[in-house]
Amino acid sequence: MLQPTEFGSVGVRLQLKSWEWDKDVSSPGRVKQLRELSVANSSAATYKVCLPSSLLLSKRVERISWFDGTASSNSSCGDRSVLVKVSEGGAISLPHGWSLEKVSEDKIKQDPVPKMKGTTRFFTIGLVAAWYSSNIGVLLLNKYLLSNYGFKYPIFLTMCHMTACSLFSYVAIAWLKVVPLQTIRSRVQFFKISALSLIFCVSVVFGNVSLRYLPVSFNQAIGATTPFFTAVFAYLMTFKREAWLTYLSLVPVVTGVVIASGGEPSFHLFGFIICIAATAARALKSVVQGILLSSEGEKLNSMNLLLYMAPMAVFFLLPASLIMEENVIGITVALARDDVKIIWYLLFNSALAYFVNLTNFLVTKHTSALTLQVLGNAKGAVAVVVSILIFRNPVSVTGMLGYTLTVFGVVLYSETKKRSK
Repeated sequence: MLQPTEFGSVGVRLQLKSWEWDKDVSSPGRVKQLRELSVANSSAATYKVCLPSSLLLSKRVERISWFDGTASSNSSCGDRSVLVKVSEGGAISLPHGWSLEKVSEDKIKQDPVPKMKGTTRFFTIGLVAAWYSSNIGVLLLNKYLLSNYGFKYPIFLTMCHMTACSLFSYVAIAWLKVVPLQTIRSRVQFFKISALSLIFCVSVVFGNVSLRYLPVSFNQAIGATTPFFTAVFAYLMTFKREAWLTYLSLVPVVTGVVIASGGEPSFHLFGFIICIAATAARALKSVVQGILLSSEGEKLNSMNLLLYMAPMAVFFLLPASLIMEENVIGITVALARDDVKIIWYLLFNSALAYFVNLTNFLVTKHTSALTLQVLGNAKGAVAVVVSILIFRNPVSVTGMLGYTLTVFGVVLYSETKKRSK
């Protein structure tokens, strides 16, 4: 059992006695045990240090949870010791293997703990621009291939995306060390990830099928209703109730899509149903992911989850494509003989599909999940404008008003969710 140690207002150096224990904490399976501790010294400066979650602190020492699965385990913990400032009456309970060493104020001034370097504004803007470009690019290229170009094989196209995600994920994690590798710990966890992969396949395939029949602008309007389906599935599967204002904010989300549907010149009933199904499947995946991978030992960051989900998706999609899209490989080869550009389209589109996931991950890491949500709402509007300019699909004032109302509802929903927490 851990015993608290009392201190006055003095600097304390926490040093690890056992290097093996430190390696265990830094290993892929335990990386989420890292936390950031923010403590202020007498000059009101703030030092940021990494400590294992098992280090218990009193209320006199503030601990801010920061590790969301996106930062590397050794981003600010290169040394085996960290320096913290304990306020008067503070207490620290040490795990096994840690020792304490009091440090004088003079020593603190001479050898302070370095602050973490913040991401530059230009780098963040570049990431957001790359995320926007890849998201909108893969959406428009999917539309072009499946509708304008005439490559009517959405399952095979999705399989190409997942194959690229499998290869690039392995390179990024195993070779480039973009994030620490997290391992699957049990057969049960494997089957949970398989279930998520199957739902993910349905959402992506249905989304691509809908692009054959609907313009991108209307597709994005329907996709904006994801929060509505998320709230419904969360209530049905976990009995999670939101504040009444949160549910009220979903009214303009649904109303906007109804209005946009009535005013859509290119409305197609089958495409509309498939797009609704894709949106619902996307929401279902997020809810199921929260349920299945809820324990600390099973949580995976988005990059590691993609590393395991993508090959499973290929396993599901390959037989489905061969059965449902007859002679798709032979037809693709024949198309390539007539027009080699189809190969480059597929390769570029597949690489872009992985880049969407990578930039999504990096934007979340260098901003926040809330910022990503706000940027996502704006991205939908940008995608609508760009698609109209490129494909010249007809739009009506009623349809645009409906879409605007939907986006307004999504923003309102996000705000009420944030305030209810």
